[in-house]
Amino acid sequence: MTERLLRFLAAENITQSQLADTLGVARASISHIVSGRNKPGYEFFEKMASHYPALSLEWLIAGRGKMYVENSLFDEDSVREPEIERVIVFYKDGTFREVR
Repeated sequence: MTERLLRFLAAENITQSQLADTLGVARASISHIVSGRNKPGYEFFEKMASHYPALSLEWLIAGRGKMYVENSLFDEDSVREPEIERVIVFYKDGTFREVR
C-alpha cells in the first residue's frame, strides 16, 4: 500500500505534509504509514474517502482496479504532467527574459 499511496501523492502533486494537513492528522502519522512503521486504520481510509472521493479505496488498499473510480473526472490514465506554457528567467541585475 505504501507504493500506491506514494503514487497517489505524485498524481495529486501533493506532499505527505499537505496530505496530513488536508486529512487533519499529525504529519508524523503519514510519515509512519509511508515508512511502513504503522499501518493505516479505519479513520485514515474514512478521511481519504471523504477528502478524495475520486480515489478508489479498493486500489489504495488492495491494488485492484484503477487509482480513480470509473466515471470520474480524474481517470488515472488522464493524469499527466501539465504542459509548460512559458519560462521566465530572472537575472541578478533585476532584469528578466520570458521564453515561450
